[in-house]
Amino acid sequence: MARGDRAALSGESRAGSGSGSGSDPGPGPEWGPASDSGSEPGLGSESESESSGAGPESGAARAESAGPESAGPDGAGPESAGPDDARPESAGPGGHGPGGTGRAAVAAVWRIESARIVGALARYTGDFALAEDLAQEALAEALVTWPRDGVPRHPAGWLLTVGRRRAIDHFRRHEVQDRKYAVLAHGLGEGGAVTGGGPPLPPPDDQDVLWDPDQIDDDLLALMFVACHPVLSREARVALTLRVVGGLTSDEIARALLVPTATAQARITRAKKTLAAAGVPFEVPPPEQRGARLGTVLTVVYVIFTEGSSASSGPDLIRFDLAGEAQRLARILARLMPEEPETHGLLALLELTGARFPARTGPDGEPVLLEHQDRSRWDRTAIRRGRAAAVRAQRTGRGVGAYGLQALIAEQHAVAESVAATDWPRIVLLYEALARLAPSPVVELNRAVAVSMAEGPRAGLELVDALGDAGQLAGSHLLPSVRGELLIRLGRDEDARAELERAIKLCGNEREREVLRGKLARLEEGLEERLGEGE
Repeated sequence: MARGDRAALSGESRAGSGSGSGSDPGPGPEWGPASDSGSEPGLGSESESESSGAGPESGAARAESAGPESAGPDGAGPESAGPDDARPESAGPGGHGPGGTGRAAVAAVWRIESARIVGALARYTGDFALAEDLAQEALAEALVTWPRDGVPRHPAGWLLTVGRRRAIDHFRRHEVQDRKYAVLAHGLGEGGAVTGGGPPLPPPDDQDVLWDPDQIDDDLLALMFVACHPVLSREARVALTLRVVGGLTSDEIARALLVPTATAQARITRAKKTLAAAGVPFEVPPPEQRGARLGTVLTVVYVIFTEGSSASSGPDLIRFDLAGEAQRLARILARLMPEEPETHGLLALLELTGARFPARTGPDGEPVLLEHQDRSRWDRTAIRRGRAAAVRAQRTGRGVGAYGLQALIAEQHAVAESVAATDWPRIVLLYEALARLAPSPVVELNRAVAVSMAEGPRAGLELVDALGDAGQLAGSHLLPSVRGELLIRLGRDEDARAELERAIKLCGNEREREVLRGKLARLEEGLEERLGEGE
């Protein structure tokens, strides 16, 4: 159930700062980028086939065709147009240009509300794939209408209303209107599929008003459980939910899961086909079945937060929209399943990690390494919430899981007055426990960083080299960035330069590349000075 935490030494959580300096842990202490870790152990490497490593629940997925999908660059139909595709090319930077304001509004609303809209439409129609098609049709109509007529007062409600009208048109065309109208007219309120509650109060005159997004019977949470149906392999569940619930693009999903983009796209397409072939209805599983699906739901929330905490690509280090959504979902899960220790463990981890956000970037968005952060800017209220959630996880009487262990690691950073004052030996022990419970190369890399802080760079380098010799994280910038820093600490500057150059080539986030380039420039300046002194 655990995923890789983020590897140490990579600048503000990913960019290659020194292990000695103690880079800011990303989601969990001393972690690196969402693009190269954060995947659940067993989610596969670049050579992985779609059916491998999925466990017993992957039989349906293995029965599907393994050939390349023919639906275009991003899979089939709905998944080809994600949140990033909502920004028309005719609108320049920031959405300026003809109709730029309307198009920018469409892009922003889609980024924030697409998953909730798909979830509501899936409940109305009972058809997961159709719901995504309808949401895309509503998006296309908004791209035409809003720039011309202006942005509606309730833009998300407008999209939902259009999607519902498109659903009615679809059912009319397919001559099943009586049965489908009964579904659409069912007297449940928003999220009622979860609670079975009665009809809501009469709606206000303005039909564009959406549901309360923070209620416990959230359609988004319902959508997550449906996307995590046992008929899908574990890999397919994660990829599909990240797409339709998290709103991540295929490239972002691929980086988060350590697989090629084509593999991520194929997983999404096949998952939707499998759900359709199996006739899976859109309904929230009863309480006795939720536990079986909880692991993947937690994984998805974790990976969404990881992408938000340390963006795998783009100009920004932190994507607050994704991180905030993941925290919201984690709170809902903890309230919905309070007897599960890992719901509290995940919430604790996200709260403790998010508490550092205010100090992780400078005025211009540049990463600030952990040793240079103003800890007075850390959100102390979030730290208290995180520590309280960690206590609840330990009080369930069922033992601390992988998320709980990572939260305890994050807590060590949160309570330390400085990098030097951090209890690194305890962090090493916690990583050893995590490695036994949820082994992964990224956990081992983080453990190597903690060992280097507790015992010195040479001890850490031995562990890093063992990972490299085993071919682990070969396509990730995490390994060379960590190795480069350790080599600098050992005075092996020429070897360090080669590692940093390789890390720069592999790094997908521009902010992190800037940190790595700065580290490389300082290293080369030192080499030139020493050469000049030798002459």
